[in-house]
Amino acid sequence: MSNSAGILYIIATPIGNLNDISSRALTILNEVKYIAAEDTRQSKKLLNHYGIKTRLTSHHKYNERKSEQTLFKSLQSGNDIALISDAGTPLVCDPGAGIVGLCHKSGIKVVPIPGPSALIAALSISGFASDRFIFEGFLPEKKSLRRKLLINLINESRTMAFFETPHRIMGSLDDVIDIFSVDRQLFIARELTKKFETTYSGSAGDIRSRLNADIDQQKGEFVILIQGVEKPKPAGELNRDKLLASLLRELPLNKASGIVAEVTGESKNSLYKLGLELQKKKP
Repeated sequence: MSNSAGILYIIATPIGNLNDISSRALTILNEVKYIAAEDTRQSKKLLNHYGIKTRLTSHHKYNERKSEQTLFKSLQSGNDIALISDAGTPLVCDPGAGIVGLCHKSGIKVVPIPGPSALIAALSISGFASDRFIFEGFLPEKKSLRRKLLINLINESRTMAFFETPHRIMGSLDDVIDIFSVDRQLFIARELTKKFETTYSGSAGDIRSRLNADIDQQKGEFVILIQGVEKPKPAGELNRDKLLASLLRELPLNKASGIVAEVTGESKNSLYKLGLELQKKKP
């Protein structure tokens, strides 16, 4: 490690409730030269709440490359810097990997200050197996890509975790029901630690109906957990017709048959022919 360089602190901040921050995090936020924040307007609310006067600098996905060079030079000059995101643990679906990578390559110390994480909070209260799980971040915005991702996970035995936004939550639940079944067990955490925190546990169909009945429950930030399958089905037992028909609603036949071939292990050519037959049966 460079003795003259500063330290980059990766600091987790509250995901809603401002009291969910450690005394260590507050101490370091007070002591560093700069705080690099994803959204300075959002971060000011936290800093003002605790009377922290440290200078804020913007570091988000639109200025990340330029910003990381500025931060890196400051660290090389001996300044300590804190990196925070809008909420939760930085670098989990947030910018920051670039500056951390530069620090590692240059021997500049990177120190985590652990704390809140929406993902871990949701897993801890879900009742699903959490000794092994996969996290896929935000589901794709484009419906065809979202369905492709879910189809590739159809035989996954681990708990599956995703983030989702209010304007896409219902569409994502539709796709989960279509691909995994209406009976697949889900756990959904909405607005964790905030005033209107709500959790749902049950079948995909039941949860969708409950959200559909109250438009207010479609607002906010969501963590979706999907229970893995207990016994993955052999490729030959997967419902290829249903998978192919589902993808054909959004994708050209060539792409759809290729995806189903990956999942089932069947010949792409035979699936292409099946797709042609399915298309002929459309009303």
